Amino acid sequence: MKSVFKYLLIVSVAAVAVSCQQRELNTKVSNTTGWNYFDQRTTNFEAIEGVGNVSPTGMLPIQGGSFTVGEKDEFITAPRNNDTRTITVSSFYMDKYEVTNLNWNEYLHWLDVVFGAVAPELVDKARPDHTVWREDLAYNDPYEDNYFDHPAFSFYPIVGVTWEQAMAYCQWRTDRVNELALIKAGAIVVPPFADLQPTDDEAYKDEWEQYTGYEMYSYEEVSPEDPEQTITMYRPSYEWIRDRFVFNTEKYLMDDRYVPEVGRRPKYDSYGEERKVNRADGLFVTGYRLPTEAEWEFAAYAPVAGEDGLTIEGKVYPWSGYHPRDMSKKNLGQMQANFIRGRGDMMGVSGALNDRHVITNPVDEFAPNDFGLYNMAGNVNEWVLDVYRETTSQETSEYNSYRGNIYSHPVLGEDGKFVLDSVGCIQISWGKEDDKRDVLDGDFASLFETDYPLDTVGIENLSEVKTDPTDILAPRITKKTRVYKGGSWADRIYWLNPSTRRYLDQDKASSKIGFRCAMSTLGDQIPGTPVK
Repeated sequence: MKSVFKYLLIVSVAAVAVSCQQRELNTKVSNTTGWNYFDQRTTNFEAIEGVGNVSPTGMLPIQGGSFTVGEKDEFITAPRNNDTRTITVSSFYMDKYEVTNLNWNEYLHWLDVVFGAVAPELVDKARPDHTVWREDLAYNDPYEDNYFDHPAFSFYPIVGVTWEQAMAYCQWRTDRVNELALIKAGAIVVPPFADLQPTDDEAYKDEWEQYTGYEMYSYEEVSPEDPEQTITMYRPSYEWIRDRFVFNTEKYLMDDRYVPEVGRRPKYDSYGEERKVNRADGLFVTGYRLPTEAEWEFAAYAPVAGEDGLTIEGKVYPWSGYHPRDMSKKNLGQMQANFIRGRGDMMGVSGALNDRHVITNPVDEFAPNDFGLYNMAGNVNEWVLDVYRETTSQETSEYNSYRGNIYSHPVLGEDGKFVLDSVGCIQISWGKEDDKRDVLDGDFASLFETDYPLDTVGIENLSEVKTDPTDILAPRITKKTRVYKGGSWADRIYWLNPSTRRYLDQDKASSKIGFRCAMSTLGDQIPGTPVK
């Protein structure tokens, strides 16, 4: 039977391959109207094909499929919030490594160069929380002072960042990758970072203002040549940097105000008319983001099919087997992840350290799983995209399961133009009917709005009384409570099971939580055999 199954599988794959080679559909003539595409004598419709997935920087392709999500072992004292269920996950991309301190410092450096002089609060907003290393009865001062900045920790995972900060990093990363793609294609040039430097040259200031149409910001500072004298310095305004300097993918595609002029080499249509690069040109990545909980769990287990086309379900950890130690002859007894073995045992004994790290470890240590992903268990927990609900596995879709949808739309000003937010992205908004985070929640109490300041003076209008947020019966899980998974350097082995799930408010941070990015695919599922 196994031979017959293998033969039928080979025949079906061959049939699909032949059918793809003989495709009748094309981008020369319409198969429904008969009119030619790219014909200047007609409407000159541009039909583009062959623009597939852009291989994202730093990521591995994860071929999707069906698998059993949820608990793999029963623990009586554990929260029962991960019921088993078969779902299907579409193919996607996932970061090979967790985002590192070096990656985050690159982000902070860019923010400081661009906004440091004009809006330093935007830089401060992105800084990790150093105080997450504080423990009242532990001496962690060296971590608080050095973990985020010292080169000794460059390749260690970033921690102390909130879910909101992680999402902002994903947006920044998307824009920088797409910006570089356009630069390499000759559609735009490298941003003139030198223009951000202050100058005392009034002639340059006048020329710059005449060219850009924006006024420079002026201020006084002490002359370096004569401390008793002051000189007038000029630099670009915050508004110009936000509106014209910062590249944002959606702003470039949707807002005609953002068209870099200097050195621009645009695309041309078949009439020879100038146009901007658009999504159909295939240069843009679909966007870095946090993985959904379903994607993360699928990627952690890496349920790769064997030669018979079937996969073994029921793995407890990202690696094979049921043991936290390596059972192979070559690495017998070695720990396969960074976690706590027992009370007070963080890394073994002197002279025979097992996981070698008392806190986090570099993101490329320990063996990867069958998809080639590192540290999908231990080291740090990882933020995922989903809003937490105990009953999520019972309610979400069978395909690309996810709780957290908000169907937003861009904000338009009175002049009919897009409104930009503080960092130069198109501002978005949504109505109550667009917010699907509480759909099929099953918990009426969580629908109460408690996201408002506490009135410590008194309530003047009793008709506006809301649920008291200090009430012990008020919900503690809200629409801003997010899931994190994976287990960390400070967790017991139970939490290294990819099906386990915990939660934290999206504006909170921890020394035990980091993240990695994911990205959706376009068109066909990712082909080929995953890494083993």
